[in-house]
Amino acid sequence: MGCAIAYFLLKRDPVLRIAIIEKDPTYRLSSTVLSDGNMRIQFNIKENILISQYGFKLLEHFSDEMAVGDKKPDVQFRHQGNFFLADGANREATLAGMRLQQSLGAEVEWLEAEVVQQRYPFIAPEPIAGGTFSPHDGTMDPYSVLLAYKDKSIDLGAEFIVGEVSAINAGQGRVEGVTLADGRTLSTRYVVNSAGAWGVELARGLGIELPIAPTMRHVFHFEAPVTSDTPLPLIVFPSGLYIHHENANHFLVGKSLPVDEVGYDFTFKRQLFTDYLWEDLAHYIPEFERVKLIDGWAGLYDVNTFDGNALLGEWPEIKGLMLVIGFSGHGFQQCHAVGAYLADVMLGRVPELDLEIFSPARLLTKQPVYENAHKLV
Repeated sequence: MGCAIAYFLLKRDPVLRIAIIEKDPTYRLSSTVLSDGNMRIQFNIKENILISQYGFKLLEHFSDEMAVGDKKPDVQFRHQGNFFLADGANREATLAGMRLQQSLGAEVEWLEAEVVQQRYPFIAPEPIAGGTFSPHDGTMDPYSVLLAYKDKSIDLGAEFIVGEVSAINAGQGRVEGVTLADGRTLSTRYVVNSAGAWGVELARGLGIELPIAPTMRHVFHFEAPVTSDTPLPLIVFPSGLYIHHENANHFLVGKSLPVDEVGYDFTFKRQLFTDYLWEDLAHYIPEFERVKLIDGWAGLYDVNTFDGNALLGEWPEIKGLMLVIGFSGHGFQQCHAVGAYLADVMLGRVPELDLEIFSPARLLTKQPVYENAHKLV
């Protein structure tokens, strides 16, 4: 988010002075790098759908646009599609979301249960009532996207500072700058808090209690008796369980669990697969009763416990403090449109996309923005 915002700011005004402050340039624990790298059109809020459409369009020429000299990034975007399965309880909500997506020009189709069985006979027929398939969704290399924005923003003039922000400074109702852990201070009219799951602590230093829980989510890599020479779509089951086909008979699986820990312990816990995912997995795909767990990892979601959507824009009580936080697991795919939007807002331009619905002001007015009644991922 930070690098994307810096890029769009400098594209719009090349004389701006911008600093990107990164405490870990290896990105070892970065939520971006640890994400599955999926991008989807299947949202149930108009603005989220438009954000995805903006990103898909930008990615068509991303390699050329982000070139630095002769170096062009390759994000390895696989359009294998996303397939959201529905049971009887969420069938109507899924169809309503599909109709909204289609009304905005998205290519999404409903597959009846019989068609699901024909295409994917390894999926148990019960309790599947059908599903929505979007062929242009898919996965990419998130690290390549991050480095592309970082390298291009630096090429355009941004200063990349390795350091940790210990405090955001403000006075008389407006932001003044930041203090780094080594004692250095930077003065500025705008501070963008795009620190993800770590950003809640920075906001707390200003007396702002954000409803953000840094929540540890696991992804497991396993080998299964189901194989395919062509990429299967990312499949999301009614329980929220998802599988991501890597290649041949290798898959990733994940799900939001009631025991997901809040905090910053990145220890990979293999036992969670056996205790919480394996039975669920075999319920939907009986052949997955026999799988070989290979490895996996844990990474942070910055979960917005208020409504599950981003807090995007200026904090109403401190002028110049911009929040880009609380994406609850779908932040990586939204960086393109969010970067453009925040740049426009800070420069006083009319934004290409109106994302005011995600303003942090809704915390003060108690007006949540929910995806739908059966939000899965």
